[in-house]
Amino acid sequence: MPAPASRTALLLAFAAIYLIWGSTYLAIRVAVTTMPPFLAAGARFLIAGAIVAAWLAVTRGFRPTLRQWRDNTFAGLLMLVGGNSIVMWAEQRIPSGITTLIISCSPLFMVMIDWAALKLSPPGSGRGSRPSVPTLIGLGLGFGGLVLLIGGGGASEVPLDYWRTVGILLGCVSWSLGSLFSRYNRDPAEPLTAATLQMLCGGALMVVIGVILGEQRGFDLATISVHSWLAWGYLIAAGSLVAYPSYVWLLKHSTPARVSTYAYVNPVVAVFLGWLLLREPVSSRTLLAAGIIIAAVAIITTQKSRLAAKKA
Repeated sequence: MPAPASRTALLLAFAAIYLIWGSTYLAIRVAVTTMPPFLAAGARFLIAGAIVAAWLAVTRGFRPTLRQWRDNTFAGLLMLVGGNSIVMWAEQRIPSGITTLIISCSPLFMVMIDWAALKLSPPGSGRGSRPSVPTLIGLGLGFGGLVLLIGGGGASEVPLDYWRTVGILLGCVSWSLGSLFSRYNRDPAEPLTAATLQMLCGGALMVVIGVILGEQRGFDLATISVHSWLAWGYLIAAGSLVAYPSYVWLLKHSTPARVSTYAYVNPVVAVFLGWLLLREPVSSRTLLAAGIIIAAVAIITTQKSRLAAKKA
């Protein structure tokens, strides 16, 4: 098990995945207006991974083992390709409000899968944890807050594409599986190295998907707007170089239930940025939902999950 992290480090890491990932909704929307989504996402993670790998090589060496390459390729496949790519495909037909609501199921999937890992793993394996009753209450409260936050937009009246709805759910499951695989990996790389390997391998796989889908046909760099370039640069600098390594680090130093609370906070941040930057109205319903979500996060983050040493 890793050494206990300082409170300051934990707060900074949570701030990164709460605030930065919340802001990427706006950045992605601007970037993909003139960029092909899979190629842009793949290049984003490849560039970020290469930057961190070069920094590690110069400062302390970057020599991951073959097993670490293999394991983090698998984690990157689940999290970045299975999670992000499926959701991107699904959002071509599913309204963004419904998509966000479905993605809010991620904490529930992560806690349930983590609990299943506890039940299925041999005693003393260190895998899995049993959530406390307050944690389960907090998860339900957070989900209810998101229903309140998104439910007023009329998105529920739009007919849903069945297969793409299932695709979003599968993407959430894939992200949760990859997160827990990364957490309980028996031969773990140091968190920053692990994040680098996942970004390199996941980014490469996204580029392959983009090429298979033919996104390169007729694509011209000259058609990309300045706003898209700036948004894409922000996704690399903040989303990939800061927030994603923070998330991988938190998987080693916090509980899955706490880490997964980003799925509740990100929509609140997105709504606030929409009000601040796009002058979108914020209703009393939105403020009430935000208060419920913040209360849910407070409940979850102040609880300690019982670890696998105690039999379920």
